[in-house]
Amino acid sequence: MGASSALAANPGGVSATPPASPAPSGSSTRAPKPPPGAAPVAARTRDVAYHGPVYEKTTTGQVVPYLPVTEAAPESSVTGGSAVGVIASTKPNLLVPGSLARYVEGLAAAPMNAPAAVQAMIWAANQLIGLPYIYGGGHASFSSPGYDCSGTVSFALHGASLLKVPEDSSELEGFGAAGEGRWVTIFSNPGHAYMTVAGLRLDTSAADDPSNEQGPRWRPLRAGNGGYVIRHPVGF
Repeated sequence: MGASSALAANPGGVSATPPASPAPSGSSTRAPKPPPGAAPVAARTRDVAYHGPVYEKTTTGQVVPYLPVTEAAPESSVTGGSAVGVIASTKPNLLVPGSLARYVEGLAAAPMNAPAAVQAMIWAANQLIGLPYIYGGGHASFSSPGYDCSGTVSFALHGASLLKVPEDSSELEGFGAAGEGRWVTIFSNPGHAYMTVAGLRLDTSAADDPSNEQGPRWRPLRAGNGGYVIRHPVGF
């Protein structure tokens, strides 16, 4: 599971004590080179502002321009824009042109060029945005009033039908294949776990995030991801 909410505010959100055991056999922080065209997993800027076109995939499968109902909440209530998407009980399935996910009103808009599983992963993770950090949340069941770090990662992977049972951060060290993925990369150690999906970071820790908000959130990429075992879902 993840570190407590207090510890999650530290860079990386890792445990205050050294890892009790080494990484699983075959896993290492020295990972293979990323595949050609891989989405970025690190960035020097914390700016995630996006001002391009945004679309929504409706329940009938149509792709239409996204029209947020901005009067549902004041813009100042959530860092980065309107809180409409975040407070909605069911989050919209947002899409943007290209191959990178974009930060829209606290949610992630999936890239149109991404595989369906990656889009489903992003839309599943969006359902957690705004929920609190709860240590152990998302482990007894994928359904929880709040989530910890590995519970959040597990939920996103489950949303893409890539994980049947929640895994803690140590178990995620052995998930999938080693190294960065084309679309999805998981960073895990015995104390913390987070992931990047199509260029955005899904993390319960506010490290390197100006919002300083805890709990499952889409955040800027970190400048570096040292100290973690790097894995990715096979094929993604």
